[in-house]
Amino acid sequence: MSSTVTSDTSGSRRPTREELEAMPLAPPAATGLAEVVRRRYLLRMLVRNTIQSRYQGTVLGWTWSYLQPAIRFCLFYFLFQVMVGRGGNMENFAVHLFAGMVIVHFFTETFNGGTQSLIQSRGLITKLPVPREMFPVSRMLVAAWHTVPMLVILVFVCLLLGWLPDPVGMAAALLGFTLTALLGLALGLVFSVANVFMRDFGKVAQTLTQFVTFSVPMMYPYTLVQERFGEPIASYYLYNPMAEAVLLIQRGFWTGTTSDPTYTEALHLPDALFTRGVVMTLIALVLVVLAQRLFSRLESRVPERL
Repeated sequence: MSSTVTSDTSGSRRPTREELEAMPLAPPAATGLAEVVRRRYLLRMLVRNTIQSRYQGTVLGWTWSYLQPAIRFCLFYFLFQVMVGRGGNMENFAVHLFAGMVIVHFFTETFNGGTQSLIQSRGLITKLPVPREMFPVSRMLVAAWHTVPMLVILVFVCLLLGWLPDPVGMAAALLGFTLTALLGLALGLVFSVANVFMRDFGKVAQTLTQFVTFSVPMMYPYTLVQERFGEPIASYYLYNPMAEAVLLIQRGFWTGTTSDPTYTEALHLPDALFTRGVVMTLIALVLVVLAQRLFSRLESRVPERL
């Protein structure tokens, strides 16, 4: 980590990570997500240091953030669209797949990073006089930062295919990202504090995120679920909030790259997409509130367990 002394926007001196670790034990004076927002200058410091540490010692640095997803998209395009011909009569199946990858990557990074955030920051937990919710929140923002290059590549490819952004599609994509952020944060808060008391929760989180990849219409279209299992099972399938988030981002980007976006949407996307997305986002917001309350009840015992 960098030891450079920095200042916030008011001109006051920000402590470095080394100075924070040397501070005496100081429990937070206030807790809660509202306090995290109030002390956002420290939140920015945590996010910046985490991002810098990931690329420390590399020659290309942040270039890897764009290079890796670009290579991944090319590999998936060659494998699924050229070699296997996956998608049948679906146009631009590689975009359908990569759009899902973007949102799944954001969720898994938020969930897994949040779960490990308290343990990996044990050197700061007893020193920072700030709400410990800041650590899972910072991992969500780090996940968002590393999702941006994938989103840039997705937009670039869509533009090459003739995609033009429309207000409804952009609203769908924004709703999908909001749902994913809230759900990942809620799970990150609960699993981060649970992982302190029982480290098995870290393995549980990794296992759950592996299931996410195959439980969303990413490597296969939603219509395949309808064809193979029928409408009743397909309706239960849509109760998966991550499946809903993937469908929303596909509505925002993939459908616009096809020759007839209206027909593609009617054929491959379920009805009431927005209504279901709004309801799930509100439920995820309630889950964040409940997760924060559970976190507040247990976080006072975190330092002694670490």
